[in-house]
Amino acid sequence: MRHLILILGDQLTPDISALQDADPQQDRIVMAEVRDEASYTNHHKKKIILLFSAMRHFARELQDAGWDIHYHAYDSDSSHDSLRDVVAEQVEAHRPDKLITTECGEWRLHDDICQWHKRLGIPVEIRPDDRFIATKDEFARWAEGRKQLRMEFFYREMRKKTGLLMTPEGGPEGDQWNFDADNRKKWNGKPPAPGPFRVAPDAITREVIDLVEREFADHFGSAEDFHFAVTAADAEEALAHFLDFALPCFGDYQDAMADDEDWLFHSVLSPYINCGLLDPLGVCEAAVQHYYSGQAPLNAVEGFVRQIIGWREFVRGIYWLLMPDYATENRLGNTRDLPWFYWTGDTGMRCMHKAIDATRRNAYAHHIQRLMVTGNFALLAGVKPEDICDWYLAVYADAYDWVELPNTLGMVMHADGGYLGSKPYAASGKYIQRMSNHCSDCRYNVSRATEDDACPFNALYWHFIDRHREAFRSNPRMGMMYRNWDRQKPERREAILQRADWILAHLDRL
Repeated sequence: MRHLILILGDQLTPDISALQDADPQQDRIVMAEVRDEASYTNHHKKKIILLFSAMRHFARELQDAGWDIHYHAYDSDSSHDSLRDVVAEQVEAHRPDKLITTECGEWRLHDDICQWHKRLGIPVEIRPDDRFIATKDEFARWAEGRKQLRMEFFYREMRKKTGLLMTPEGGPEGDQWNFDADNRKKWNGKPPAPGPFRVAPDAITREVIDLVEREFADHFGSAEDFHFAVTAADAEEALAHFLDFALPCFGDYQDAMADDEDWLFHSVLSPYINCGLLDPLGVCEAAVQHYYSGQAPLNAVEGFVRQIIGWREFVRGIYWLLMPDYATENRLGNTRDLPWFYWTGDTGMRCMHKAIDATRRNAYAHHIQRLMVTGNFALLAGVKPEDICDWYLAVYADAYDWVELPNTLGMVMHADGGYLGSKPYAASGKYIQRMSNHCSDCRYNVSRATEDDACPFNALYWHFIDRHREAFRSNPRMGMMYRNWDRQKPERREAILQRADWILAHLDRL
Protein backbone atom coordinates (compact mmCIF):
# COMPACT_ATOMS: atom_id res chain seq x y z
CA MET A 1 0.00 0.00 0.00
CA ARG A 2 1.21 3.50 -0.84
CA HIS A 3 -0.73 5.75 1.55
CA LEU A 4 -3.10 5.22 4.44
CA ILE A 5 -5.40 8.26 4.58
CA LEU A 6 -7.14 9.17 7.84
CA ILE A 7 -10.42 11.08 7.52
CA LEU A 8 -11.82 12.54 10.75
CA GLY A 9 -15.47 13.04 11.65
CA ASP A 10 -15.39 16.77 10.87
CA GLN A 11 -13.65 16.27 7.51
CA LEU A 12 -16.57 14.90 5.49
CA THR A 13 -15.59 16.78 2.34
CA PRO A 14 -14.77 14.89 -0.91
CA ASP A 15 -11.93 17.25 -1.86
CA ILE A 16 -10.45 17.50 1.63
CA SER A 17 -6.69 18.10 1.39
CA ALA A 18 -5.87 14.58 2.62
CA LEU A 19 -7.56 13.16 -0.50
CA GLN A 20 -5.97 15.52 -3.00
CA ASP A 21 -3.66 13.57 -5.36
CA ALA A 22 -4.81 10.30 -3.74
CA ASP A 23 -5.20 7.16 -5.87
CA PRO A 24 -8.01 4.65 -5.20
CA GLN A 25 -5.86 1.93 -6.72
CA GLN A 26 -2.91 2.47 -4.35
CA ASP A 27 -4.27 4.15 -1.23
CA ARG A 28 -6.64 3.16 1.56
CA ILE A 29 -8.92 5.40 3.63
CA VAL A 30 -9.52 4.77 7.32
CA MET A 31 -12.40 6.25 9.31
CA ALA A 32 -13.28 5.37 12.87
CA GLU A 33 -15.90 5.78 15.56
CA VAL A 34 -14.01 5.37 18.83
CA ARG A 35 -14.70 5.72 22.52
CA ASP A 36 -12.04 8.34 23.21
CA GLU A 37 -13.50 10.82 20.71
CA ALA A 38 -17.14 10.12 21.54
CA SER A 39 -16.72 10.28 25.32
CA TYR A 40 -13.90 12.69 26.24
CA THR A 41 -16.69 15.08 27.16
CA ASN A 42 -20.42 14.60 27.70
CA HIS A 43 -21.34 15.06 24.02
CA HIS A 44 -25.02 15.59 23.28
CA LYS A 45 -26.69 12.45 21.96
CA LYS A 46 -27.79 14.26 18.80
CA LYS A 47 -24.24 15.44 18.18
CA ILE A 48 -22.98 11.86 18.28
CA ILE A 49 -25.85 10.72 16.05
CA LEU A 50 -25.13 13.47 13.54
CA LEU A 51 -21.43 12.69 13.28
CA PHE A 52 -21.64 8.89 13.30
CA SER A 53 -24.43 8.87 10.72
CA ALA A 54 -22.77 11.50 8.53
CA MET A 55 -19.49 9.56 8.70
CA ARG A 56 -21.20 6.33 7.68
CA HIS A 57 -22.99 8.01 4.78
CA PHE A 58 -19.76 9.67 3.65
CA ALA A 59 -17.87 6.37 3.81
CA ARG A 60 -20.54 4.71 1.70
CA GLU A 61 -20.31 7.49 -0.89
CA LEU A 62 -16.54 7.05 -1.05
CA GLN A 63 -16.91 3.30 -1.46
CA ASP A 64 -19.42 3.83 -4.25
CA ALA A 65 -16.82 6.07 -5.92
CA GLY A 66 -14.31 3.22 -5.87
CA TRP A 67 -12.30 3.89 -2.74
CA ASP A 68 -10.91 1.14 -0.51
CA ILE A 69 -12.10 2.02 3.00
CA HIS A 70 -11.57 0.54 6.42
CA TYR A 71 -14.46 1.80 8.56
CA HIS A 72 -14.28 1.05 12.26
CA ALA A 73 -17.84 1.20 13.58
CA TYR A 74 -18.34 1.90 17.27
CA ASP A 75 -18.12 -1.21 19.43
CA SER A 76 -18.09 -0.95 23.21
CA ASP A 77 -16.25 -4.29 23.38
CA SER A 78 -13.50 -3.21 20.98
CA SER A 79 -9.95 -2.99 22.27
CA HIS A 80 -9.44 0.01 20.00
CA ASP A 81 -10.49 2.99 22.13
CA SER A 82 -8.57 5.67 20.23
CA LEU A 83 -7.97 6.74 16.66
CA ARG A 84 -4.33 5.78 17.07
CA ASP A 85 -5.37 2.24 18.03
CA VAL A 86 -7.35 1.86 14.81
CA VAL A 87 -4.65 3.43 12.65
CA ALA A 88 -1.92 1.31 14.26
CA GLU A 89 -3.82 -1.86 13.41
CA GLN A 90 -4.09 -0.77 9.77
CA VAL A 91 -0.41 0.16 9.64
CA GLU A 92 0.54 -3.22 11.04
CA ALA A 93 -1.71 -5.06 8.59
CA HIS A 94 -0.87 -3.15 5.39
CA ARG A 95 2.54 -1.51 5.92
CA PRO A 96 1.79 1.74 4.06
CA ASP A 97 4.63 4.01 3.00
CA LYS A 98 3.03 6.99 4.69
CA LEU A 99 0.00 8.13 6.73
CA ILE A 100 -1.73 11.25 5.40
CA THR A 101 -4.33 13.32 7.20
CA THR A 102 -5.71 16.85 7.21
CA GLU A 103 -4.96 18.94 10.29
CA CYS A 104 -7.63 18.46 12.94
CA GLY A 105 -9.56 21.11 14.83
CA GLU A 106 -8.53 20.34 18.41
CA TRP A 107 -5.16 20.92 20.03
CA ARG A 108 -5.64 17.78 22.14
CA LEU A 109 -5.82 15.51 19.09
CA HIS A 110 -3.38 17.57 17.02
CA ASP A 111 -0.70 17.22 19.69
CA ASP A 112 -1.25 13.45 19.72
CA ILE A 113 -1.14 13.03 15.93
CA CYS A 114 2.09 15.03 15.77
CA GLN A 115 3.73 12.18 17.74
CA TRP A 116 2.34 9.33 15.67
CA HIS A 117 5.35 9.06 13.38
CA LYS A 118 7.38 7.90 16.38
CA ARG A 119 4.76 5.45 17.59
CA LEU A 120 3.69 4.08 14.22
CA GLY A 121 7.13 3.91 12.70
CA ILE A 122 6.09 5.53 9.39
CA PRO A 123 6.06 9.13 8.11
CA VAL A 124 2.93 11.12 8.98
CA GLU A 125 1.98 13.99 6.68
CA ILE A 126 -0.43 16.54 8.18
CA ARG A 127 -1.86 18.75 5.45
CA PRO A 128 -3.44 22.20 5.93
CA ASP A 129 -7.22 22.42 6.09
CA ASP A 130 -7.89 24.55 3.02
CA ARG A 131 -11.63 24.76 3.68
CA PHE A 132 -10.91 27.95 5.63
CA ILE A 133 -10.41 31.28 3.90
CA ALA A 134 -7.45 32.37 6.01
CA THR A 135 -4.54 30.06 6.70
CA LYS A 136 -3.07 29.89 10.18
CA ASP A 137 0.03 31.72 8.96
CA GLU A 138 -2.03 34.40 7.25
CA PHE A 139 -3.93 35.10 10.47
CA ALA A 140 -0.71 35.14 12.48
CA ARG A 141 0.79 37.72 10.10
CA TRP A 142 -2.33 39.87 10.42
CA ALA A 143 -2.25 39.62 14.23
CA GLU A 144 1.48 40.32 14.58
CA GLY A 145 2.20 43.48 16.53
CA ARG A 146 -1.41 44.09 17.60
CA LYS A 147 -2.02 44.32 21.36
CA GLN A 148 -5.70 43.57 20.89
CA LEU A 149 -7.38 41.82 17.98
CA ARG A 150 -10.69 43.08 16.65
CA MET A 151 -12.85 40.91 14.46
CA GLU A 152 -14.22 43.89 12.55
CA PHE A 153 -10.87 44.74 10.99
CA PHE A 154 -10.03 41.13 10.19
CA TYR A 155 -13.50 40.70 8.70
CA ARG A 156 -12.88 43.57 6.31
CA GLU A 157 -9.74 41.84 5.10
CA MET A 158 -11.74 38.66 4.46
CA ARG A 159 -14.36 40.64 2.54
CA LYS A 160 -11.62 42.06 0.32
CA LYS A 161 -9.97 38.67 -0.13
CA THR A 162 -13.20 36.89 -1.13
CA GLY A 163 -14.87 39.81 -2.92
CA LEU A 164 -18.09 39.06 -1.05
CA LEU A 165 -20.42 42.08 -0.94
CA MET A 166 -17.76 44.29 -2.51
CA THR A 167 -18.46 46.86 -5.20
CA PRO A 168 -16.47 47.03 -8.47
CA GLU A 169 -14.76 50.12 -7.01
CA GLY A 170 -13.46 48.09 -4.07
CA GLY A 171 -15.81 49.39 -1.39
CA PRO A 172 -18.44 47.56 0.67
CA GLU A 173 -21.97 47.21 -0.67
CA GLY A 174 -24.24 49.79 0.93
CA ASP A 175 -21.21 51.98 1.72
CA GLN A 176 -20.70 50.38 5.13
CA TRP A 177 -19.01 47.20 6.27
CA ASN A 178 -21.27 46.19 9.11
CA PHE A 179 -25.06 46.42 9.51
CA ASP A 180 -25.19 44.99 13.02
CA ALA A 181 -27.02 48.07 14.33
CA ASP A 182 -29.92 47.22 12.01
CA ASN A 183 -30.18 43.63 13.27
CA ARG A 184 -31.65 44.05 16.75
CA LYS A 185 -35.42 43.99 16.41
CA LYS A 186 -37.62 42.21 18.93
CA TRP A 187 -39.87 39.59 17.30
CA ASN A 188 -43.56 39.91 18.16
CA GLY A 189 -44.78 36.85 16.25
CA LYS A 190 -44.91 38.48 12.83
CA PRO A 191 -43.81 37.64 10.26
CA PRO A 192 -44.30 33.97 11.18
CA ALA A 193 -41.09 32.02 11.64
CA PRO A 194 -40.56 29.14 9.21
CA GLY A 195 -40.24 25.64 10.57
CA PRO A 196 -36.78 24.08 10.62
CA PHE A 197 -35.51 21.99 7.74
CA ARG A 198 -36.15 18.34 8.49
CA VAL A 199 -34.86 15.04 7.12
CA ALA A 200 -36.52 11.78 8.12
CA PRO A 201 -33.89 9.34 9.47
CA ASP A 202 -33.03 6.60 6.97
CA ALA A 203 -31.94 3.07 7.87
CA ILE A 204 -28.35 4.09 8.59
CA THR A 205 -29.41 6.94 10.85
CA ARG A 206 -31.98 4.80 12.67
CA GLU A 207 -29.26 2.24 13.36
CA VAL A 208 -27.04 4.98 14.78
CA ILE A 209 -29.89 6.33 16.93
CA ASP A 210 -30.35 2.86 18.44
CA LEU A 211 -26.60 2.64 19.04
CA VAL A 212 -26.46 5.99 20.80
CA GLU A 213 -29.51 5.27 22.95
CA ARG A 214 -27.89 2.01 24.00
CA GLU A 215 -24.23 2.97 24.40
CA PHE A 216 -24.49 6.64 25.40
CA ALA A 217 -27.61 6.55 27.54
CA ASP A 218 -26.03 8.68 30.26
CA HIS A 219 -24.99 11.47 27.87
CA PHE A 220 -26.69 14.85 27.85
CA GLY A 221 -29.69 15.58 25.68
CA SER A 222 -32.47 13.78 23.88
CA ALA A 223 -32.13 11.57 20.82
CA GLU A 224 -35.83 11.93 20.02
CA ASP A 225 -36.97 13.73 16.86
CA PHE A 226 -33.58 13.64 15.19
CA HIS A 227 -33.97 15.53 11.91
CA PHE A 228 -30.52 16.86 10.97
CA ALA A 229 -29.16 16.35 7.47
CA VAL A 230 -26.44 13.69 7.37
CA THR A 231 -25.37 13.91 3.71
CA ALA A 232 -23.99 16.73 1.60
CA ALA A 233 -27.04 16.57 -0.67
CA ASP A 234 -29.44 17.02 2.24
CA ALA A 235 -27.27 19.76 3.74
CA GLU A 236 -27.56 21.62 0.42
CA GLU A 237 -31.33 21.30 0.77
CA ALA A 238 -31.07 22.76 4.26
CA LEU A 239 -29.14 25.70 2.80
CA ALA A 240 -31.80 26.23 0.14
CA HIS A 241 -34.50 26.11 2.81
CA PHE A 242 -32.77 28.83 4.82
CA LEU A 243 -32.13 31.06 1.82
CA ASP A 244 -35.72 30.88 0.62
CA PHE A 245 -37.67 30.97 3.88
CA ALA A 246 -35.53 32.49 6.66
CA LEU A 247 -32.74 34.66 5.24
CA PRO A 248 -35.01 37.58 4.25
CA CYS A 249 -35.89 38.13 7.94
CA PHE A 250 -32.67 36.86 9.48
CA GLY A 251 -31.05 40.27 9.70
CA ASP A 252 -33.85 42.06 11.50
CA TYR A 253 -34.42 39.31 14.07
CA GLN A 254 -31.06 37.59 14.46
CA ASP A 255 -30.74 38.80 18.06
CA ALA A 256 -34.36 38.08 19.02
CA MET A 257 -35.55 35.30 21.34
CA ALA A 258 -39.04 33.90 21.76
CA ASP A 259 -40.70 31.75 24.37
CA ASP A 260 -42.31 29.34 21.91
CA GLU A 261 -39.84 29.34 19.00
CA ASP A 262 -36.58 27.39 19.08
CA TRP A 263 -35.29 28.36 15.63
CA LEU A 264 -36.80 31.69 14.50
CA PHE A 265 -34.97 32.79 11.33
CA HIS A 266 -31.59 31.19 12.01
CA SER A 267 -29.91 29.04 9.41
CA VAL A 268 -28.89 26.10 11.67
CA LEU A 269 -26.19 25.40 9.06
CA SER A 270 -23.19 25.52 11.40
CA PRO A 271 -23.37 21.77 12.22
CA TYR A 272 -23.02 21.03 8.49
CA ILE A 273 -20.34 23.62 7.80
CA ASN A 274 -18.25 22.55 10.78
CA CYS A 275 -18.30 18.83 9.91
CA GLY A 276 -17.61 19.38 6.22
CA LEU A 277 -20.97 18.69 4.59
CA LEU A 278 -21.20 22.32 3.40
CA ASP A 279 -18.48 24.57 2.03
CA PRO A 280 -18.43 27.85 4.01
CA LEU A 281 -17.44 30.02 1.06
CA GLY A 282 -20.07 28.39 -1.14
CA VAL A 283 -22.71 29.04 1.52
CA CYS A 284 -21.75 32.72 1.63
CA GLU A 285 -21.76 33.03 -2.15
CA ALA A 286 -25.27 31.55 -2.29
CA ALA A 287 -26.50 34.05 0.31
CA VAL A 288 -24.88 36.97 -1.53
CA GLN A 289 -26.63 35.94 -4.75
CA HIS A 290 -29.93 36.26 -2.92
CA TYR A 291 -29.04 39.88 -2.19
CA TYR A 292 -28.09 40.66 -5.77
CA SER A 293 -31.26 39.01 -7.08
CA GLY A 294 -33.41 41.05 -4.69
CA GLN A 295 -34.52 38.05 -2.62
CA ALA A 296 -32.93 39.18 0.66
CA PRO A 297 -32.00 42.59 2.12
CA LEU A 298 -28.42 43.68 2.63
CA ASN A 299 -28.55 43.75 6.44
CA ALA A 300 -29.61 40.08 6.47
CA VAL A 301 -27.00 38.90 4.00
CA GLU A 302 -24.17 40.95 5.49
CA GLY A 303 -24.98 39.73 9.00
CA PHE A 304 -24.98 36.12 7.83
CA VAL A 305 -21.75 36.46 5.85
CA ARG A 306 -20.10 38.17 8.83
CA GLN A 307 -20.82 35.19 11.04
CA ILE A 308 -18.97 32.88 8.65
CA ILE A 309 -16.04 34.78 7.14
CA GLY A 310 -15.84 37.12 10.13
CA TRP A 311 -16.36 35.41 13.47
CA ARG A 312 -15.80 31.82 12.34
CA GLU A 313 -12.48 32.60 10.70
CA PHE A 314 -11.46 35.01 13.45
CA VAL A 315 -11.92 32.62 16.37
CA ARG A 316 -10.18 29.82 14.48
CA GLY A 317 -7.20 32.10 13.95
CA ILE A 318 -7.08 33.03 17.63
CA TYR A 319 -7.32 29.39 18.68
CA TRP A 320 -4.28 28.25 16.70
CA LEU A 321 -2.35 31.43 17.45
CA LEU A 322 -2.63 31.10 21.23
CA MET A 323 -3.07 27.42 22.04
CA PRO A 324 -2.38 25.53 24.23
CA ASP A 325 -1.90 28.25 26.88
CA TYR A 326 -5.13 30.00 25.86
CA ALA A 327 -7.23 27.17 27.33
CA THR A 328 -6.02 27.96 30.86
CA GLU A 329 -6.76 31.70 30.81
CA ASN A 330 -8.83 32.98 33.75
CA ARG A 331 -8.01 36.68 34.01
CA LEU A 332 -11.09 37.46 36.13
CA GLY A 333 -10.13 34.82 38.69
CA ASN A 334 -13.38 32.87 38.56
CA THR A 335 -13.69 29.94 41.00
CA ARG A 336 -17.37 28.95 41.00
CA ASP A 337 -18.54 25.55 39.74
CA LEU A 338 -21.08 25.41 36.92
CA PRO A 339 -24.57 25.29 38.44
CA TRP A 340 -26.22 21.92 38.03
CA PHE A 341 -29.27 23.38 36.28
CA TYR A 342 -27.12 23.87 33.17
CA TRP A 343 -27.49 20.10 32.71
CA THR A 344 -31.18 19.88 33.66
CA GLY A 345 -32.83 23.20 32.80
CA ASP A 346 -34.54 23.06 36.21
CA THR A 347 -34.57 26.73 37.13
CA GLY A 348 -37.25 29.35 37.62
CA MET A 349 -35.36 31.80 35.42
CA ARG A 350 -37.50 31.57 32.30
CA CYS A 351 -34.80 32.63 29.83
CA MET A 352 -32.29 30.13 31.24
CA HIS A 353 -34.84 27.33 31.31
CA LYS A 354 -35.88 27.97 27.72
CA ALA A 355 -32.32 28.16 26.39
CA ILE A 356 -31.18 25.03 28.24
CA ASP A 357 -34.33 23.09 27.39
CA ALA A 358 -33.95 23.93 23.69
CA THR A 359 -30.31 22.86 23.92
CA ARG A 360 -31.31 19.57 25.58
CA ARG A 361 -33.89 18.81 22.89
CA ASN A 362 -32.11 20.14 19.80
CA ALA A 363 -28.35 20.22 20.45
CA TYR A 364 -28.76 23.79 19.24
CA ALA A 365 -29.39 27.31 20.53
CA HIS A 366 -28.68 30.46 18.59
CA HIS A 367 -25.85 32.86 19.31
CA ILE A 368 -27.78 35.29 21.53
CA GLN A 369 -29.09 32.48 23.72
CA ARG A 370 -25.51 31.27 24.08
CA LEU A 371 -23.89 34.68 24.57
CA MET A 372 -26.48 36.75 26.40
CA VAL A 373 -28.41 34.13 28.39
CA THR A 374 -26.44 31.04 29.40
CA GLY A 375 -23.10 32.74 28.79
CA ASN A 376 -24.06 36.02 30.44
CA PHE A 377 -25.24 34.19 33.55
CA ALA A 378 -21.98 32.22 33.78
CA LEU A 379 -20.01 35.47 33.41
CA LEU A 380 -22.01 37.31 36.07
CA ALA A 381 -21.87 34.34 38.45
CA GLY A 382 -18.12 33.95 38.11
CA VAL A 383 -18.19 30.37 36.82
CA LYS A 384 -14.80 28.79 36.16
CA PRO A 385 -14.01 29.21 32.44
CA GLU A 386 -13.05 25.54 32.01
CA ASP A 387 -16.46 24.46 33.35
CA ILE A 388 -18.56 26.57 31.01
CA CYS A 389 -16.22 25.87 28.07
CA ASP A 390 -16.64 22.14 28.60
CA TRP A 391 -20.42 22.57 28.77
CA TYR A 392 -20.59 24.42 25.45
CA LEU A 393 -18.29 21.87 23.82
CA ALA A 394 -20.52 19.04 25.03
CA VAL A 395 -24.04 20.25 24.36
CA TYR A 396 -24.02 21.73 20.84
CA ALA A 397 -23.93 19.82 17.57
CA ASP A 398 -21.72 22.47 15.94
CA ALA A 399 -19.18 22.65 18.79
CA TYR A 400 -15.54 21.80 18.16
CA ASP A 401 -12.70 23.01 20.33
CA TRP A 402 -11.31 25.47 17.76
CA VAL A 403 -14.60 27.35 17.51
CA GLU A 404 -16.03 26.80 20.98
CA LEU A 405 -13.04 27.74 23.13
CA PRO A 406 -12.32 31.29 21.85
CA ASN A 407 -16.04 32.08 21.65
CA THR A 408 -16.66 30.94 25.22
CA LEU A 409 -13.43 31.74 27.04
CA GLY A 410 -12.81 34.99 25.19
CA MET A 411 -16.14 36.39 24.06
CA VAL A 412 -18.49 34.98 26.71
CA MET A 413 -16.27 34.86 29.80
CA HIS A 414 -13.77 37.67 29.01
CA ALA A 415 -11.20 35.34 30.59
CA ASP A 416 -8.45 36.42 28.19
CA GLY A 417 -8.36 39.95 29.52
CA GLY A 418 -10.01 41.49 26.47
CA TYR A 419 -7.77 40.01 23.80
CA LEU A 420 -10.75 38.87 21.75
CA GLY A 421 -13.43 41.36 22.85
CA SER A 422 -13.03 44.99 23.86
CA LYS A 423 -15.52 44.71 26.72
CA PRO A 424 -17.34 41.94 28.60
CA TYR A 425 -20.77 40.97 27.26
CA ALA A 426 -22.38 41.53 30.65
CA ALA A 427 -26.02 42.59 30.86
CA SER A 428 -28.87 42.78 33.32
CA GLY A 429 -32.31 41.30 32.81
CA LYS A 430 -33.32 44.42 30.90
CA TYR A 431 -31.44 43.21 27.83
CA ILE A 432 -33.30 39.89 27.86
CA GLN A 433 -36.60 41.71 28.30
CA ARG A 434 -35.77 43.98 25.37
CA MET A 435 -34.95 41.10 23.02
CA SER A 436 -37.51 38.47 24.09
CA ASN A 437 -40.87 37.75 25.66
CA HIS A 438 -39.42 35.43 28.32
CA CYS A 439 -39.81 37.87 31.20
CA SER A 440 -43.61 38.08 31.04
CA ASP A 441 -43.95 34.45 32.18
CA CYS A 442 -40.96 34.29 34.53
CA ARG A 443 -41.03 33.55 38.26
CA TYR A 444 -38.82 36.59 38.74
CA ASN A 445 -39.62 40.27 38.24
CA VAL A 446 -37.28 41.87 35.72
CA SER A 447 -38.08 45.35 37.08
CA ARG A 448 -36.66 44.59 40.51
CA ALA A 449 -33.15 44.07 41.81
CA THR A 450 -33.19 43.64 45.60
CA GLU A 451 -36.42 41.83 46.47
CA ASP A 452 -36.76 38.06 46.88
CA ASP A 453 -38.57 37.81 43.54
CA ALA A 454 -36.15 40.13 41.70
CA CYS A 455 -34.57 38.91 38.47
CA PRO A 456 -31.21 37.36 39.45
CA PHE A 457 -29.51 38.89 36.41
CA ASN A 458 -30.07 42.40 37.83
CA ALA A 459 -28.25 42.09 41.15
CA LEU A 460 -25.61 39.82 39.63
CA TYR A 461 -24.90 42.40 36.94
CA TRP A 462 -24.12 45.14 39.44
CA HIS A 463 -22.19 42.72 41.64
CA PHE A 464 -20.05 41.86 38.59
CA ILE A 465 -19.49 45.53 37.84
CA ASP A 466 -18.59 46.28 41.45
CA ARG A 467 -16.22 43.36 42.07
CA HIS A 468 -14.30 43.92 38.84
CA ARG A 469 -13.93 47.68 39.11
CA GLU A 470 -10.14 47.43 39.13
CA ALA A 471 -10.16 45.44 35.88
CA PHE A 472 -12.64 47.59 33.98
CA ARG A 473 -12.63 51.13 35.38
CA SER A 474 -10.18 52.34 32.74
CA ASN A 475 -12.08 50.67 29.89
CA PRO A 476 -13.66 53.54 27.87
CA ARG A 477 -16.63 51.35 26.97
CA MET A 478 -17.40 50.67 30.65
CA GLY A 479 -17.31 54.22 32.00
CA MET A 480 -21.05 54.83 31.75
CA MET A 481 -21.82 51.68 33.74
CA TYR A 482 -19.56 52.77 36.58
CA ARG A 483 -21.03 56.25 36.60
CA ASN A 484 -24.53 54.75 36.82
CA TRP A 485 -23.45 52.46 39.65
CA ASP A 486 -21.73 55.22 41.60
CA ARG A 487 -24.77 57.53 41.29
CA GLN A 488 -26.96 55.09 43.19
CA LYS A 489 -27.46 55.71 46.90
CA PRO A 490 -25.09 53.79 49.20
CA GLU A 491 -27.94 51.91 50.85
CA ARG A 492 -29.29 50.88 47.44
CA ARG A 493 -25.88 49.61 46.35
CA GLU A 494 -25.52 47.67 49.59
CA ALA A 495 -28.95 46.06 49.16
CA ILE A 496 -28.13 45.01 45.60
CA LEU A 497 -24.81 43.49 46.66
CA GLN A 498 -26.47 41.62 49.54
CA ARG A 499 -29.10 40.22 47.16
CA ALA A 500 -26.33 39.14 44.75
CA ASP A 501 -24.36 37.50 47.56
CA TRP A 502 -27.44 35.48 48.50
CA ILE A 503 -27.97 34.45 44.85
CA LEU A 504 -24.35 33.34 44.51
CA ALA A 505 -24.64 31.27 47.68
CA HIS A 506 -27.84 29.60 46.47
CA LEU A 507 -27.44 29.23 42.70
CA ASP A 508 -28.99 25.77 42.57
CA ARG A 509 -32.15 27.06 44.26
CA LEU A 510 -32.94 29.68 41.64
